[in-house]
Amino acid sequence: MEDHIRFSEEQDALILLDQRYLPVREEAFVCSGVKDIIYALQTMVVRGAPAIGVTAAYGCYLAAREVDPADPHWSEGVMSRLDKLAQARPTAVNLKWAVNRMRAAWQDNEAITNLGELADFWLSLARQIQAEDIAMCKAIGRFGGELLEDGDTVMTHCNAGALATAGYGTALGVIRGGVDMGKRIQVIANETRPFLQGARLTAYELHKDNIPVKVACDNACSLLMARKLVHKVVVGADRIAANGDVANKIGTSGVAILARHYGIPFYVAAPSSTFDPDTPDGNRIPIEDRPPREVTHVGDVQITPSGVEVFNVAFDITPNELITGIVTEQGVVYPPYGETIASMIFHNR
Repeated sequence: MEDHIRFSEEQDALILLDQRYLPVREEAFVCSGVKDIIYALQTMVVRGAPAIGVTAAYGCYLAAREVDPADPHWSEGVMSRLDKLAQARPTAVNLKWAVNRMRAAWQDNEAITNLGELADFWLSLARQIQAEDIAMCKAIGRFGGELLEDGDTVMTHCNAGALATAGYGTALGVIRGGVDMGKRIQVIANETRPFLQGARLTAYELHKDNIPVKVACDNACSLLMARKLVHKVVVGADRIAANGDVANKIGTSGVAILARHYGIPFYVAAPSSTFDPDTPDGNRIPIEDRPPREVTHVGDVQITPSGVEVFNVAFDITPNELITGIVTEQGVVYPPYGETIASMIFHNR
């Protein structure tokens, strides 16, 4: 599954599979400008840290396309749009990583003298970032697949599959990697309230790939683990601090605590771009608050009393001491995380 993020030369637009409507229907969302990209990111048309980064890279190209080339201050117009794009969502570090990479590549290329050349350069780089992400996910799958045993049942939380990346996936990449090695792997996908990414997206992907999957209520984790129905837990990440603390979908830290209690290995799968050298620990990771309606309603059906306030915190922080290992495209990072991340991830940048 690699066509959910697709650039159309004919339309000069980024075409996204609108994940808000899955699994009931597959509908395209057309991004013709930066406002469309920001809307798609903020309303969860597209989500998942790597996919957010790839989408943002194409957003930089669209920023260059919508500025007037006759404006003598066109570079300021481009930079202003990039700043807005980088601030679309606060937690997933891949968003700023992609925008900063596009910006730095422009600044380092003295051959670019006009807006048309910049747009062409950025479109090529966005395609490169998309291809790199797929390759990284497949490498994560190879390293992570080695951690799974034939016959394992793997629990996931949220969606960290092809839909959350440019293709193949991180957490689901590990599962696909194990399956590609000939191992019989089953999956328990936590529903992941309130946006139901596990029930709607993870189950959708795995079912299409004929990988056995069952959806579980989020609050069934302890019982399933106690009954020894879970052998491994593999999740994705939206940001990984320099000390190995991980920000992921709300509820992840609870799953990690239960996994530690029941003696179940808990793995995180993420590309090196998700590690943030500027964030020393999880306490410094900004946590996004999302609209209350995602909690008060399921679709158009209201499920809480009018006037009652809700918490809709999108992410939580899993402390590094609860994590067995972090699977990256460069290999598996093990404790002590601060030292290993510095030498293995940041040293190679």
